[in-house]
Formats: sequence, structure tokens, C-alpha cells
Amino acid sequence: MLLGTIVRYLDETLKTADFPQDTSLNGLQVEGSVRVRRAAFAVDACMESIRRAARIRADLLIVHHGLFWGDAVPITGIMAKRIGTLLKHSISLYACHLPLDCHPEIGNNIQLARLVRIREPKSFGLYKGHRIGLYGHLTRPVTVRSLAASLRKSLGAPVRTFAFGPERISKLGIVSGNGGFLMEEAARLGCDALLTGEPSYTAYHPAREGGVSLICSGHYATETVGLKALSEMVKQELDLPTHFIETPSEL
Repeated sequence: MLLGTIVRYLDETLKTADFPQDTSLNGLQVEGSVRVRRAAFAVDACMESIRRAARIRADLLIVHHGLFWGDAVPITGIMAKRIGTLLKHSISLYACHLPLDCHPEIGNNIQLARLVRIREPKSFGLYKGHRIGLYGHLTRPVTVRSLAASLRKSLGAPVRTFAFGPERISKLGIVSGNGGFLMEEAARLGCDALLTGEPSYTAYHPAREGGVSLICSGHYATETVGLKALSEMVKQELDLPTHFIETPSEL
């Protein structure tokens, strides 16, 4: 399949043009082979992901965290090695940051909401012109401990909890990655807990004072779910072989 065909499909599906304020350069970041026989997916465009994509002979690597953020940077050091390895193996790099967090069907947050069984999730948390989080009532209340255990099993990663809220969670807010900055808004919405990735120092006292539990399932782990859903969509709709590359971090 032609690279241009896949890029157009991804741009249209993820609506990348609607996110001009995102610090990530969303879309095609590095152009490799004009033809794509296999697509690899990974959370980060790190050297390990790139090398493993080359090992399985992928022609395209689709990531959540790409190489280009904000201001222009020189192509030296680590950046030069990453781009050089991509070009050496003719691997194209495509990034989808906020477009994947926010997507209503395959996004990180909707996938997490389905995982914990939130009924009719609603959007909250305005960031870079888009509401990036979801909140709503669980199909049945659960304890902080049982929710953490369920997430640990489903995501395959450690879960850190700060149980400042009610013993049983009925209303939950979700923001994948580093979403602790939305703690105060989650409290105003009446959430019993906020599920995010990283523990955030700035979220600690608002959580404690607002009586909201903070559940941290890992930045990496909470942002695998959208990519896996996108990988399956590309495989089914484009009839293209796909492979998810696991490169877990401790954060």
C-alpha cells in the first residue's frame, strides 16, 4: 500500500488538522519508503522502538510521542541517531498525540473509560483548545483497591493510589498520561477519583483537600490502549499487517 494512502487515512480518521495548538507535530514526521507492507505501533519514538520496527521489517512506525515538539531543534545527538536509523531502514514515522487522546472511538481516554465501565462518559478538561478527559458514573461502584487491582491486571503495570476520596468510587474522571493538572476540575465535577498516568506533585494537595482519590496507572500504560485500538483499526480497514511494540517505562 502507498504511504500517501495510509497517511491520508490516518489524518482523516484522527482529524489531525483540528489540533494546531498541540505542541506535537501531528502527522507524518519522517518520510521513508513510498510503499508500506507492514506498520508498527509504539508509544514512543525511542531508539528501542525504531530498532525493533526495523527488526520486523516495518515500513511505517506510528507513535503517540513523536520526535518533534514545539520549537525547531537541531538534528544532532540522540535526534540524529533516531532519524538516521529511520532513514537507514526506510521507515516512515507518523505521530498522533492529542488527536489520539481525544478520539471518541479509539482514543486513549475512551478506551480507558470502556475498560473501567463508565456509563455514558462526558468530556471535561479544556487543554490546547480541546476537552481531553472523560468522566462519568461507573456501572457499579468499586473500591479504590479493587479498581487498582483491575487496572494492574488489564494494563500489566503497577498502580499507585492516593486514597483521599470515598471508600467506594461511583463517579470517575479519566485523563491518560500526565493528567493530574485537571484534579481541581475533577473535584468540581463531583468525581470520587481521578484516573491518570503519572503521580503529579501539583495534584496531591488539591486531591487531598478536595476529597478525591488519585489513581496513577503509569503514563506509558495508560497510553498503550489507544494505539492498540488504532492498530486493530488499520489492520481491519486497510488490510495491512500491524504489530504493537511494547517498550514499557517505569513512569
